[in-house]
Amino acid sequence: MAVAGRRQPHHRRRPQRDPDRRGAHRPGDAVKGSPPTAPEQPVAVLKFGGSSFRTLAAYGQLAEALARRVQSDGTRLVVVVSGQPGETEQFRERLSQVNRHPEDETVAGLLTLADTVGAQLLATALHRAGRTATVLAGHQLGLVTDSAFMWARLEHTDPEPLRTALRDNEVIVVPGGQAADREGRPTWLGKNSSDLSAVAVAAAVGARSCEIHSDVDGIYSSDPHLVTGSQLLGQVSYNTAALMSLYGAKVLHRRAVRLAQRNKIEIVCRYNRDPFPAGSVIGPAGSSVAAVVLNQRSAALRYATDELADQAFAAFHGANIDVVRLTSGPLVAVTGGFVDLPEFQRRNGITPGEYAGVPVTAVRGSQVATQLAADEEDALHLTQRLHDYVNRPGADVDPNAPLLEMQGA
Repeated sequence: MAVAGRRQPHHRRRPQRDPDRRGAHRPGDAVKGSPPTAPEQPVAVLKFGGSSFRTLAAYGQLAEALARRVQSDGTRLVVVVSGQPGETEQFRERLSQVNRHPEDETVAGLLTLADTVGAQLLATALHRAGRTATVLAGHQLGLVTDSAFMWARLEHTDPEPLRTALRDNEVIVVPGGQAADREGRPTWLGKNSSDLSAVAVAAAVGARSCEIHSDVDGIYSSDPHLVTGSQLLGQVSYNTAALMSLYGAKVLHRRAVRLAQRNKIEIVCRYNRDPFPAGSVIGPAGSSVAAVVLNQRSAALRYATDELADQAFAAFHGANIDVVRLTSGPLVAVTGGFVDLPEFQRRNGITPGEYAGVPVTAVRGSQVATQLAADEEDALHLTQRLHDYVNRPGADVDPNAPLLEMQGA
């Protein structure tokens, strides 16, 4: 049983744009600070997403598994958790009923409460299981960000709060996605950013690996819930994982992958149900990958001119939102969703782009090709066709195929 017994290891194509222009590599999230010191006892960092807590009983079940691991290994744990499914969106809906255009600081302060509730529930379940545990919320954790409030970027970490808490507790529970700016105001690392919190915590405590638990056991060649024949990818390089995440793959947060790469932290993907089997391992090396990425929340926008598309790209990119500037026209793909596109464009003075479809991206090695599907149903069919093609022996992404956007990694 992994949680109980595994000890952590130490068409019209313009010239190719610089990787930063595609959003593939950005500054920030460096997690600077005093170097971590080796703790007196081994520390393991684990993350459990919202799908791990579909019922209240799940908190007790996970607490028992964590307690067994502490007992058998003598390992201290830092456990990053997300809120129960749908709770964040319930807070968002209540907020919009009071103010349709709330300030970012208010949104960040409210939406993160779902994760705080989840952390407190797991902590009390651990107490019931006979273990010492405490919660460190974002403003207590030592993760310092810029003042973007929404989609904030990590700038600095102070590992001392974690070190102190680990001396007094067997388990530290951390609400995912939370941090604070230099003034101590709550900031949010963005939707699905618990991965980023977990890797930042691992860097702070000097852990050499970070375990990410979700409702799939790793990175697949496509979404296994949607695409027949999707295959688990065992060893995946940091670059490949970050590239797939940029284009909308949902298993891992892209900035978490880049942060792990900078700190030489191995990411171990596990299924979130006992016995928590390991699937993909993300590290410096990996086999050649052929994959197709579809995120049904992603959207492509077509602008009237290339200049307007460039301006829109710069605004999304500057707000730390994953975005790709497609190169066959005035097109911008906002990947992963969770952004109110009309509201964002309004608030940033962007001339609105027209909806151009759902991006579907084929990845083979360092090459990427994006096609646009008319709607979600068309995107599903396109994803299946592309997946069947790129996984044939000797197949390659065809740079001359119609509607393809070719970009290097």
